[in-house]
Amino acid sequence: MELNIRKLTESDWDLLVKWWGMYPEWKQHPTKDMLPDNGTGGFIVEKHGTPIVAGFLYTTNSKVGWMEWIVSDKNYKNKDKKDAIELLITGMEHVARESGCKIILSIGRNNNLINSHKQLGYTVDSKPSYEIAKQI
Repeated sequence: MELNIRKLTESDWDLLVKWWGMYPEWKQHPTKDMLPDNGTGGFIVEKHGTPIVAGFLYTTNSKVGWMEWIVSDKNYKNKDKKDAIELLITGMEHVARESGCKIILSIGRNNNLINSHKQLGYTVDSKPSYEIAKQI
């Protein structure tokens, strides 16, 4: 399959913005200063150099890691996209564990992403919750 996961670099930013723009339900994508390491604190999965999916991992001085802003190339239709998503999740889980985290959290509404989390042993609450945010 030859999927590869690597740390995001500054040169990935324009691609991420393009991907976020493919999903009209995302009214606003994050700016670099809202992301870990100014937009490079995440990971991207590629196949033969073709980017498929990316996401960010927030860590703090607590034992909690937060996986967020997971986005993929909406036009990538290969059957290994699911495997790429699972590699991204397990890769960020590994980094969180190595950073001392005891739990990793994520928010999702995409059914494929939720199902990938379930398959990897994550608990998905059956009651919907709401993202609560305020721009300050």
